[in-house]
Amino acid sequence: MVFMNKGFVLHQTERFSETVPPAKPLDHLALCGKQDDIALQLRGETIDYTMLNRRVGQLARWLQEQGLAAGDRIATWLPKTETACLMPLAAARAGLVHVPVNPLLKHAQVAHILSDSGAKCLISNSSRLKSLGEGDVPVGCALHDEKPAMEVWGAIRRPLGASEADPDALVAILYTSGSTGRPKGVMLSHANLWLGAVSVAGYLKVATGDRTLCVMPLSFDYGQNQLLSTWYAGGCCVPLDYLTPRDVIKACAKHKITTLGAIPPLWVQLVEQEWPAEASASLRRLTNTGGALTPQLVRQLRKIFRDGDIYAMYGLTEAFRSTYLDPALIDDNPLSIGKAIPFAEIMVVNDAGEKAVPEEEGELVHAGPLVAQGYWQDPARTAERFRPAPDFSEFGGMAVWSGDRVRRDREGLIYFVGRRDAMIKSSGNRISPAEIEGVVLDSGLAAETVALGIADERLGHEIVLFVRPQLGQLLDMEQLKLVLKSELPNFMMPHRVIGLEDFPKNPNGKLDRAALKKIAEEQAT
Repeated sequence: MVFMNKGFVLHQTERFSETVPPAKPLDHLALCGKQDDIALQLRGETIDYTMLNRRVGQLARWLQEQGLAAGDRIATWLPKTETACLMPLAAARAGLVHVPVNPLLKHAQVAHILSDSGAKCLISNSSRLKSLGEGDVPVGCALHDEKPAMEVWGAIRRPLGASEADPDALVAILYTSGSTGRPKGVMLSHANLWLGAVSVAGYLKVATGDRTLCVMPLSFDYGQNQLLSTWYAGGCCVPLDYLTPRDVIKACAKHKITTLGAIPPLWVQLVEQEWPAEASASLRRLTNTGGALTPQLVRQLRKIFRDGDIYAMYGLTEAFRSTYLDPALIDDNPLSIGKAIPFAEIMVVNDAGEKAVPEEEGELVHAGPLVAQGYWQDPARTAERFRPAPDFSEFGGMAVWSGDRVRRDREGLIYFVGRRDAMIKSSGNRISPAEIEGVVLDSGLAAETVALGIADERLGHEIVLFVRPQLGQLLDMEQLKLVLKSELPNFMMPHRVIGLEDFPKNPNGKLDRAALKKIAEEQAT
């Protein structure tokens, strides 16, 4: 099920003072900066915009030489290497669809993404490729070790020139977990990603000379947009795979970083550290998403970064980003997620399907050209989340019905109330309980299991796993931990495992998650 949100270029209403600009092919971002300005600062190499365009063209040419057809999916499973950074633009230039895979995922999750996307090619490093087992790689999917592949494409003398792709064409599939089942692929067009870059660069006021420290995984929409919005503005990206918060601070000092984006758990770790003047002095903007900032955290950030603007943001992969809070308002409204970003219409729809009045709770609904094209090969879940905009919408067309409950105050600021589904959001990662539960049940060590997210100040959610062993058996906790460690990435690992002889049930005979949550909260006190 594919649909296009077209016709936004000329849209302008009294509410939307800015006209949505024409979108371009995504690979044209390599042409946005001044030729001699640095676009990408790698560990041992700097790449200016002239070289960025050339390197994107070389990688795109190599991709075409692999026998891939237009629209084929190309997956990358890499840390923040040059290939990982260039692939969003190179795949676009080659007429392919990029499928970035979180480097923290393990073979089972990667196997699902490769199979579901129908990937024709996977580029990774030797250690990750060796971790793939029998049946993990679908038939017809070629495997490429990044290092030898780079030696080949880096020597290509005839780079592929800028594309003339249809901005509405599919260019990326980003996999995100749902509240049930395995990860689903969000389909994004050139226009989605291009206009997202324009929007964010605009409201963050990113400009030539700015240097963005990219600490978030490039498989996340937030992490990928840091590259795209910075390049749109003609700035420099500094990718960082960090091990400790001190690594982030050292990188800020070394590279004179002006833009730092993170999620609340990382901010909590960062404010606990000592920030030397050379690390904090250059920072002009701090951006947050993946969870709400607390008033205490805002105060701590303000104490360290006195001259930096703090941007609180809310978003979802299905519509990229929805709201941001003007930094001038954050001290007095630290819990607000702000107002609509440029090119987005954000509505609060009450339970009657009408426009909610001020202070009335309702569902956040996002319309406009940033709305994705649906879920890859999943018409059922697409129909649940992507539905026609309400009659009172000014943009109209297809909208994302987020499932998140919010309210809008009399000044127009939006406040998050809660999530309708059971999604766990821990350390900025959206985690499907069903994925964790499936690993436990597949092990044969449990008859029933439930994974829950319990509110935690540092993590967002603490992952608590409830397990009932097979009838007549004792729970082998050590074996269970070994299975979890083997099959789950670190960010999905439960923080607590609670064994129960019997699970509470509701009147319909279903597992009572509310009762289990209460047990977890009581045991934590």
